[in-house]
Amino acid sequence: MKLLLTSAGIRNASIHAARLDLLGKPIAECHALCIPTALYGHPQGTPDNTWRFISGQEPATPMCELGWKSVGVLELTALPSIDEARWQSWVRQADVLLVNGGDALYLCHWMRQSGLAELLESLPEMVWVGLSAGSMVMTPRIGDAFVETKPPITGDDKALGMVDFAIFPHLDYPGWPSNSMAAAEVWAAGIGCPAYALDDESAIKVVDGRAEVVSEGHWKAFGRQ
Repeated sequence: MKLLLTSAGIRNASIHAARLDLLGKPIAECHALCIPTALYGHPQGTPDNTWRFISGQEPATPMCELGWKSVGVLELTALPSIDEARWQSWVRQADVLLVNGGDALYLCHWMRQSGLAELLESLPEMVWVGLSAGSMVMTPRIGDAFVETKPPITGDDKALGMVDFAIFPHLDYPGWPSNSMAAAEVWAAGIGCPAYALDDESAIKVVDGRAEVVSEGHWKAFGRQ
């Protein structure tokens, strides 16, 4: 699987170019599935902003509105009630998964419960484009600062661990003092693995385990040589 782990979606030309590189063909030829699940688990998630994500009405975090050949909705909480072969065929036919932000641990729980996390391990050409929590879910841990609800089974802040680094998104976001660089440094000191703090103009491209920062803003790496 190829990953584009963004803080706030496809915000600039550099992140757009990274996405095209991962896809290997024009956006207009690509079939996308969007995953809104994480937003349902976040205290600020509402039916309205879920609809805006799905319908491509979120210009501050562009994902679904970028000219895909088709966009479908994959709601993870519904998958356990659907025949596995049926929904897995939907995923296998897609070129890219567009994964919304919200509560990273809620998303992680439903990726495991639905079987999507296991399926993704068998899809080397699939492109995963994450937005905030949709990126953080791929990391080993998210850190207590980003915990909204802890999964009932594990009760900790562990995510899927499909990459070996953690992500602090929305660095220096206006009006969010808890997302300052000073806060990111405190978070990184306790995370226990390499980490990146990314502002909303930054992302990380991951191919074959190799991470590359793509940015037109500012970011910082912690614990990387």
